[in-house]
Amino acid sequence: MSYEPTFKITPALLARVEAIAATRERIMSATIALPWVPTLQKDSRARNVHSSTAIEGNPLTLEQVRAVEEGRELAGVGTRAQREVTNYFAALRHIEKQASKKALSHEDILTLHKILAGQVMDQGDAGRYRMIRVRVGPYSPPPPSEVSGLMFELLEWWNKKSAPLSPVLSSAIIHYRFEAIHPFADGNGRTGRALALWELYRRGFDTHHIFSVDEFYWEDRPRYYAALQAVRTQGEDLTGWLEYCAEGLALTLERVWKRIQQLSVQSRGGKLVLRPRQEKLLQLLRDRGSLTPRQIWVAL
Repeated sequence: MSYEPTFKITPALLARVEAIAATRERIMSATIALPWVPTLQKDSRARNVHSSTAIEGNPLTLEQVRAVEEGRELAGVGTRAQREVTNYFAALRHIEKQASKKALSHEDILTLHKILAGQVMDQGDAGRYRMIRVRVGPYSPPPPSEVSGLMFELLEWWNKKSAPLSPVLSSAIIHYRFEAIHPFADGNGRTGRALALWELYRRGFDTHHIFSVDEFYWEDRPRYYAALQAVRTQGEDLTGWLEYCAEGLALTLERVWKRIQQLSVQSRGGKLVLRPRQEKLLQLLRDRGSLTPRQIWVAL
């Protein structure tokens, strides 16, 4: 047997995919000065790490996540919470390096999970498919004896049949199907979201690695879980899930576009790109009006 996702291209889904394509084109064609690309990447990486780990209950704030990335000490924060964040940063860097990989294997999935879940598993082993039954709220994933076969079918579809689809759709399908199989004893949510992002990277959708889609899921977790559960109650029809994911990606791209616009100001001689401190100072002046030198010094 092989995996075949079931869905319809509704007017709403088509409109969102078209809007996503238009916004992405604006972003890709924008003149982003080289010094700003690492800044955008770093910000996106931190937002993805914070959002995806927070969905699973990690208590660190976005600023604390940034501090962990920079190697700063966090007082009063548990070792496990920091380890989850460190692992996720490592996982994102791993998929960034593997972005051009044409086909993924079981070993790729196991390696990613081992990076993400190392030393933070409540049960089972990092980097190994589960040998126990698990339950996710009202949902009972397939028994462990079926996991390897179901993952083989998903990888077959992903590597051979997903290419004709827009990455907007294929990434969402991979996200859902992975969560439905729930191949690991723990850490499936983080791994599934990382795989969906990997698909956007390997299909060239996010060539700069500056999109933080997981923020959308984090901002309304009940809706995220409800959208996943709705597929199961609707006979595995993915249409609603695809519309939901497309909505999230559209919102994400709009935020990126606004961020890029904030990085640049127009001058008579053409486009002037502000450096991080210049941008912050300009924003302070916009928000607060006139400032004394002392106030500027403290704010910066």
